[in-house]
Amino acid sequence: MPKAYIVSCYLDSPDEDRLAEYAGPAKAAFDALGGRFIVRATPSLIFEAGRQQRTIVIEFDSLAQAKAAYESDEYQQARAILGNVRSDVTIVERV
Repeated sequence: MPKAYIVSCYLDSPDEDRLAEYAGPAKAAFDALGGRFIVRATPSLIFEAGRQQRTIVIEFDSLAQAKAAYESDEYQQARAILGNVRSDVTIVERV
């Protein structure tokens, strides 16, 4: 079974206080379902249509785990802390 990755890029800059409040519960929600944070940073280099936006990549052992983590009540409650901040969130499988 191929690994899967949640890739999240903020389209809006979150308020730093809300981001700090969100980070702990969000990490706990992903950790509980086997998520491993691979990237949590802003881009070092940008090409083509890339944007200077905070990017997060979380690895899971399966697509089902990644989907369950994103859809979990724990993560959705954490996500609500950010309010109306828009994110581009995708789940991709490793080749």
